[in-house]
Amino acid sequence: MYQRLLCADIGSTTTKAVMFDRHSGTWSMSGKTVSPTTVESPHLDVMIGLRQALSKLEAQTGIRLMDGPRLITPAQDGSGVDIFVATSSAGGGLQMVVTGLMKEITAESAHRAALGAGAIVSDVIALDDPRSAIEKIDAIKRLRPDIVLVTGGTDGGNISEVAAIAEMVAMANPQPRFGQDFKTPVIFAGNVEARSFVEQLFRDEMELSFADNIRPVLEKEVFEPARHRIHDVFLEHVMMHAPGYNTLISWAEGHVKPTPVAVGDALRFLADKAGGDLLTVDVGGATTDVFSVIDSRFYRTVSANLGMSYSMGNVLAEATPEMVLRWLPFETDENTVRNWNFNKMIRPTGLPHTFHELMLEQAVCKEALRLSLEHHKRLIRGLKGVQQRRGAGDVFRQTASGETLVDMMKIKVLVGTGGALSYAPRRSQAAMILLDGLQPEGITHLYVDSRFLLPHMGVLMDIDRDITGELIDRETLIPLATCIAPVGPQVTPGRTVARISVGGGTHDLVAGLLQVVELEDDEEAVFEVVPERQFDVGSGAGRPVACKVPDGIARLILDGRGRPLEFPRDVGSIRQTVARWYDALHAYPRHALQGLEV
Repeated sequence: MYQRLLCADIGSTTTKAVMFDRHSGTWSMSGKTVSPTTVESPHLDVMIGLRQALSKLEAQTGIRLMDGPRLITPAQDGSGVDIFVATSSAGGGLQMVVTGLMKEITAESAHRAALGAGAIVSDVIALDDPRSAIEKIDAIKRLRPDIVLVTGGTDGGNISEVAAIAEMVAMANPQPRFGQDFKTPVIFAGNVEARSFVEQLFRDEMELSFADNIRPVLEKEVFEPARHRIHDVFLEHVMMHAPGYNTLISWAEGHVKPTPVAVGDALRFLADKAGGDLLTVDVGGATTDVFSVIDSRFYRTVSANLGMSYSMGNVLAEATPEMVLRWLPFETDENTVRNWNFNKMIRPTGLPHTFHELMLEQAVCKEALRLSLEHHKRLIRGLKGVQQRRGAGDVFRQTASGETLVDMMKIKVLVGTGGALSYAPRRSQAAMILLDGLQPEGITHLYVDSRFLLPHMGVLMDIDRDITGELIDRETLIPLATCIAPVGPQVTPGRTVARISVGGGTHDLVAGLLQVVELEDDEEAVFEVVPERQFDVGSGAGRPVACKVPDGIARLILDGRGRPLEFPRDVGSIRQTVARWYDALHAYPRHALQGLEV
């Protein structure tokens, strides 16, 4: 029986160490520390930063963890741990180039497979993209990816075009980012008939391995073999040559995962528990990751230029200042928004000093989420080029192949993490950011990972799923609220569009308003939503839905603002409307909204 668990997450900038203890049969977090990551010059050894974090953890918990340079294991009376696991995105994480024959078919499938394996995809190379062969070869050579994924062709098909794309990769022969005494790995997951040719092509150039074809037939994607192969190659080849990683892997006895893969494993567990689809957003300083579990399949996208510090200027450029200004309930102008954004880029660790600055930062976060979700929807879609079977009932419902798989009405759980959400001064502000930035539909349970523990949960799951489930419920996810947002036609504000029955009472959900229903501890854990004839909350227009309130949820948010959100036309009315929304959720103190009708 385990008594003490130690987890580490070695990020690009910081290394985090977390300890979990078992007392009286219950697991809880006993300490967490942070130190700078030391993968780059002048240190060139990730273990330096990890040992610094563990030294702080020893001082914080009073438990001795190291005997000189060695980790003490198993746990004894007042020292050591039973299990050590780790995740890593140091050095920029796993960086890959993917290739395919057609950009919107096999290359897009390769892109999804690499993202799902935790990679940052530096470039997507396809035969039909507009660059010349020389430009493509130069791009692969210049990017120096950790792994190249080569795909193309259905099994048994023509191999000449597959050979052409493989030859480009062989001619580029990129050098590894870490270490110089090994060859850059290449994984071939294309037409199996081309394997013998590919093997000859890469024999003297790169470290070749094979995985099952990700598009064995045009109508089917097979990701898991390629994802597992990427993970194995990352551990066996890439990480073993990164500074200090061989020691890390030996400490963890192989229980090391790329951070996004670990997050994905934890989210699959959560989606299975919730019995529906799930969406998670992670807002960082330079990037925003969006993870989804749809029909039990895990997807991930990285919006590499949308973040809350280094990349804030990109958010402003793509969203435009006008889109940011609409979330501000006070008078300001475009220049103020631009100047504040640029100052944040210069001083990325700076924090808001006033409520107006806090609202401005959170307004930018909402736009980063909106743009990242749009990006996620564009990439996570059905297979292009697939001929659909249609029946007589489909004559008037001509949906095209390649449509997004992300249906907000089917998302049952929404999780937010990242500094702007996890460290929001009020939980209601985190809920407001998720509501405004992602606009959930139907019935959605909102949570925030305020301690950044999801990666640790994903790798601990390989050790003990029961312990992991307990730690997710007790320590990882902070419940925010359950949102009820009917979808239907635009109607006159003030009209009742649904009625909610909970705890012996009935509440009207009114068009144009945000309302909060506080749940008492002794109220029934089930509520029923009865929408009006034209409105849907998940079972179809006008059909009622009964839902159990998850443990820890203490409030219902009745969102009658419509989807997509409707704003008044004039600036003054927008400010008054947004102020009322913020006041309804108690997102900010009343004096911060002073002078506005709330």
